[in-house]
Amino acid sequence: MINRFVIILALFIGFNLQVYAQIPDSLKTKSDTIKIINHGKADSSFNTIQQVDSVLRIRNLNPYITLSTDSLLNYELLINKDVSKYYWFLKNSPPGVQINKNTGVLHLKAEKALFLNGRLKYDQEYKINLGVQNLDNPADRIDTSITVMFYNTEIIPSKIKPAVNSILYVDEGDSISFKVQCEDGNFPIDKIIMTSNYPIKPLTPITKCGDDFKWSPPFGFVKSGDKDKQRVVIVNFIGSNKFNARDTAVVQIFVKENINYPQKVLEYEEVKKNIRSYSNQLKATFMTLDKKVRSTKGTRNSFDLTSAASSLGGTVFSSLPTDGQKTAGKILPSVGVAMVPVKESVAPNKTAEQNSATLVRNSIKRLEYLLQNNALVGDKDPEILTKTQKLRDELKAMQVALIEVPLVEVGDSPEELDKYFNNKKVNKKYRMKKS
Repeated sequence: MINRFVIILALFIGFNLQVYAQIPDSLKTKSDTIKIINHGKADSSFNTIQQVDSVLRIRNLNPYITLSTDSLLNYELLINKDVSKYYWFLKNSPPGVQINKNTGVLHLKAEKALFLNGRLKYDQEYKINLGVQNLDNPADRIDTSITVMFYNTEIIPSKIKPAVNSILYVDEGDSISFKVQCEDGNFPIDKIIMTSNYPIKPLTPITKCGDDFKWSPPFGFVKSGDKDKQRVVIVNFIGSNKFNARDTAVVQIFVKENINYPQKVLEYEEVKKNIRSYSNQLKATFMTLDKKVRSTKGTRNSFDLTSAASSLGGTVFSSLPTDGQKTAGKILPSVGVAMVPVKESVAPNKTAEQNSATLVRNSIKRLEYLLQNNALVGDKDPEILTKTQKLRDELKAMQVALIEVPLVEVGDSPEELDKYFNNKKVNKKYRMKKS
């Protein structure tokens, strides 16, 4: 009887040791308690193992929560212990997210006002630190985190907003500059492309929000055939987000024709230089013609004086008593008469030269008047184009009018030519006489 009891006891102990050896090591902790219950039967299949759960954990934690605008969520977090002995808390929680410290109910309310005033943003992940702690044992606690993101069911499109009006005015040679801004909606604009009805090249490329549009229309951009001497440039700024949703902003730039003063001043000075050069050539021609007229006039005056002296001598000699003297008095008047055809042959009147000299002198005076009357008023004379064209046309017309006059190469200095041209005796000869 005793041997039978010993055998049964040995079998029972061996079976329990085998069952304990099959228990995982993770369950063999100090905080776990394993109870082996025998139902009083020899068959080991009736023996059960009861494990006590003593590690604090959250049973229904959702690590990622999304919530729409103006919605409310009350999410009760559950633990495997008596909740009345634990304290719940949050860290880094955004506005609208709270937790009941006693019950563990997570309260989320995404009011639209929080997004309008900028305290919350759509489609942004907010990481919130969540914790629960035993009130009696500080070491008995859990620190974890959840991620909350708010989204908007109302579609707010992103728009391009240039920092200027839709219509701009600029002159050739001037510049315009403005910032291409964006008004973000649900999905911000990622890239911007620029198009225009005329090929223009901004100083800096436009690729994203906040870029500066800088452009200076060159001189000559407005063509002669453009209406009202201006050209309308239509610039389109096309922005797109990651879903290729587009928005377009249009800016009209009215480019007005303007004067390229540095270049036009050079053109004016070139025409002025040509006029002065042509005027000096005319002065040299006038001096040559005037000298010829003066030489011929001197020769003719000599013949006239000789003829007059011969006639007067004949009269004087005729009154003398001797026959020889009287004969000389009869011959001398004939000599004076004979000198007239000689004068015409030797020194004929220079009518053509006289007329040419007068015409050349008048042309020189006209050129001087034109230069004086069309002088520039400052570096940016608004009439510079008209004055330059006036001088150019008058110079061309004068060259055509004097095409029959053989011009003389300038040999003297401009100062000597001016001195001869403005000589009082010369001026007196060509001055208009009063009737």
